Amino acid sequence: MASKAVLTGTHFMNGDDACCEGALAAGCRFFAGYPITPATEVAERMAKRLPDVGGIFIQMEDEIASMAAILGASWGGVKSMTSTSGPGFSLMMENIGLGLCTETPCVIANVQRAGPSTGLPTLVAQGDMMQARWGSHGHYEIIALAPSSPQEMFDFTVRAFNLSERFRLPVLIMADEVVGHMNERVVIPPAEEIRLVERRKPTEPPGPGYLPFRPEADGVAPMATFGMGYHMHVTGLTHDERGYPAMDAKAQAQMMERLIGKIRQNRAEIDAWQAFGLEDASVVVVAYGISARSARGAVAYARQEGLAVGLVKLDTVWPFPEEFIAGLAGRVKALVMPEINLGQMVRELERLAAGRCRVELVPHPGGAIISPTAVLECIRKVLKEAS
Repeated sequence: MASKAVLTGTHFMNGDDACCEGALAAGCRFFAGYPITPATEVAERMAKRLPDVGGIFIQMEDEIASMAAILGASWGGVKSMTSTSGPGFSLMMENIGLGLCTETPCVIANVQRAGPSTGLPTLVAQGDMMQARWGSHGHYEIIALAPSSPQEMFDFTVRAFNLSERFRLPVLIMADEVVGHMNERVVIPPAEEIRLVERRKPTEPPGPGYLPFRPEADGVAPMATFGMGYHMHVTGLTHDERGYPAMDAKAQAQMMERLIGKIRQNRAEIDAWQAFGLEDASVVVVAYGISARSARGAVAYARQEGLAVGLVKLDTVWPFPEEFIAGLAGRVKALVMPEINLGQMVRELERLAAGRCRVELVPHPGGAIISPTAVLECIRKVLKEAS
């Protein structure tokens, strides 16, 4: 079964299919979802592939049920996943919060389309980026990755599963319609070369002293799943280290310290970006997803013109790389961010660059990608006004 799960070799496939293959290579054996453009191909390929590797595919009645199902499967000891877009992502938010509160590993791929509401189901946008961070109620930390190619859809899906198992939480893949539907070469390595992180299990035997939500030194608690013989109580209520409801401010503070601390104290392991040409840059373009490809073209043209421009491609978008961006803002004239929305992640740049450097947005309301020309024109304008 393992050989069937990892389609080692060079393929020509779209990003949605690559996401499915990344999940299978990472050990995903349960998928629950509901068809929605432009993420349907993830579910379609999962429906075909999972039975061949001993996994289970269920088409649920809606995205609320889909999210609930993958949480339940994870507590049954199986790596689980769903995919969605737009309205479906909105419907999942309450149960994403449940997954965060109960510290349940799973992966959600959001192949973004233009909104709000039904919007443009078949066309691109990057309008769910702040929803990814703050869409569920309450305060929490989230991990979200932003692939910009089918190859990264494979690679980042593997990483998303590793992060979810490592830190016990739902991890988001914030893709977009163009990345999901474009066809490119995807190289899948041999199974033995794919690094996998398995769920940390308790070392102590079952018994009355076992505390299922007691964190270890890195802030993460080992996870016993149902069927292992441990007494488990799983609730979305504020709970203590036993998992039992504890309805007071002290318990809330202790629980929040666990949920937030395990991400904040391990930022060096979670944050990821790629940097180009920063050594001599006076303007740096910061981009993610499909917009990073437009940005790369614009930066290449700008450097051919002799302009001192660099690029930062955000691979992990949440948590946002605050320390790195703040340091960068302290030594350049401007940061430029292209986004297929009217200004979401750029607010993080503005927050971190306040008093340090200028920040410019290259916006697009959705329905098409941002052209490299639009980014290049912004770069030229910023450098001209700074001279």
